[in-house]
Amino acid sequence: MLSFSPKKLHDRRPAAAKPVRAPFAGSATLAMLAGALCSAPAGAAISDTLHPFVAVTVSHDDNLFRLPDAVAGSDAPRGDTIRQVQGGLLFERPIGRQVLSGQAKLSKVTFANNDQLNYDGKDFLAALEWHVGNHVEGHVGSSYTQTLTPFTDSHSNERNLRVQRREYVDGAWRFHPSWRVRGAVNEDKAEYDLLSQRFNEHTEKGAELGVDYLASSDSRVGLQVRRVKGLFPNRRIIGATVIDEDYDQNELKANVYWRFSAVTQLQFVAGWVDRKHAFFTQRDSSGSNGRGTLYWTPTGKVRFTLSGWREYGFVESSTVSSSLNNGASLAADWDISAKVRANAQLKRETRDYIFFTNSASQDSSSDTGRTASLGLTYAPQSAIQLGVTLSHEVRNGGAAIGTGSYSTNGVSFNASAQF
Repeated sequence: MLSFSPKKLHDRRPAAAKPVRAPFAGSATLAMLAGALCSAPAGAAISDTLHPFVAVTVSHDDNLFRLPDAVAGSDAPRGDTIRQVQGGLLFERPIGRQVLSGQAKLSKVTFANNDQLNYDGKDFLAALEWHVGNHVEGHVGSSYTQTLTPFTDSHSNERNLRVQRREYVDGAWRFHPSWRVRGAVNEDKAEYDLLSQRFNEHTEKGAELGVDYLASSDSRVGLQVRRVKGLFPNRRIIGATVIDEDYDQNELKANVYWRFSAVTQLQFVAGWVDRKHAFFTQRDSSGSNGRGTLYWTPTGKVRFTLSGWREYGFVESSTVSSSLNNGASLAADWDISAKVRANAQLKRETRDYIFFTNSASQDSSSDTGRTASLGLTYAPQSAIQLGVTLSHEVRNGGAAIGTGSYSTNGVSFNASAQF
């Protein structure tokens, strides 16, 4: 599916929080919006600081609840059509050498067959890029997102809103033309609206310290240590056992950005990780962990991004809360013309579940998911975008956490304008 991504303001602006996805309510709605957008004036933004935007996305998913292939839908068809209308404001304001930026966005999401899932999405982000003198700089920021919890690992047809909060501070001191030290702290929190999913609520607190060598070629090589504390305030109960899911994680990783040329760059953060759990310590593990990304731009109009990772992930399930994920993805973008852009992505990921006990059978302790998408975007004017995306997803395994195997197909239409 295609989600609206507002036009970039400035390279220093942090990436906006991910928009909420939405699906298809009828071609008439999209046609009316597209006509209005194309007839609207495409003047400059109302100011250098504020940039309002509006968007409508309609899409269809033929297996909304990610049901196993052999299971029929209960009270409604397996598929659904969803419409999302959103509006918001991007802002960026230099204050001397500091830069204040962010966004505020509200969404109205409605489902054709499952109107009990209708909800109002919220997305707020504020960030400050700060500088002290010529050698000390960093960021401080906060974000808030309210959206519908995905059905990937839970098939309940009840509405379960998820609120995610994040606060962070980071800073770096370039004490030598070729060397800098840096540090960061962050706190990420997830809360759930559905009472039966409250045991998945968690907070992750992290602290990091690193040192980098900065080459004249714009490459850098660094080493960093990081400590993460995972906290689950609501205890999960399985049988007569009350489970403490808290964990401590220590990391030692290389942090490298290598600029081979203007065409090819490599970035990776990888090394050694040790995770220890408060309950059922047989789950404790250590070993290689990290993520790497290769950027290749053979021409000015074609870009490829190849990524691979081995890292811990969170599972929103009633029987499993975490997994060790191994995956890879390949994305391509092609500027067909000044107004038309195509994009495609392939992704494969295997999740090895980390169970609370050792009762699960080995043959059902993992799942493998594969996704593919193909999109086309048309920009009749610089502030207006129209797009369509096709998507396909397949997952094998997952019986141990009650998800089974499934497949789903989707189509999404999008129209957006920034003023």
